[in-house]
Amino acid sequence: MQGRKLLRQGDVLLVPVDELPLDGQRIHEDDEAVELVLAEGEATGHAHVVEGERVRRVVLHRPRRWMVPLASVWLVVEKPGATLRHDEHLPIRVAAGVYEVRRQREYTASAARQVMD
Repeated sequence: MQGRKLLRQGDVLLVPVDELPLDGQRIHEDDEAVELVLAEGEATGHAHVVEGERVRRVVLHRPRRWMVPLASVWLVVEKPGATLRHDEHLPIRVAAGVYEVRRQREYTASAARQVMD
């Protein structure tokens, strides 16, 4: 994780981790791509897209006690030089490594809800 940090763009947060978790069942894995959609924009229709060589998205079902499994999304960047892009935000360089992809949440007095970008 050396040299990597949290990356936030709109409603997407990339959290650097050392490796993919071992306690999950892979339910989907994209082939290595040059352009990869991480999140679709619900409000505007614009997507958060990672561009670069040798990037892939992995979706895991991870066990949770007393509840349904939690689906989590991971981004694997195998070659330096990837960029996270969105039409309404500045591009962000993404260092090589593994990231947990999280959707930002906002809290109001009535409830917590997912941020819509």
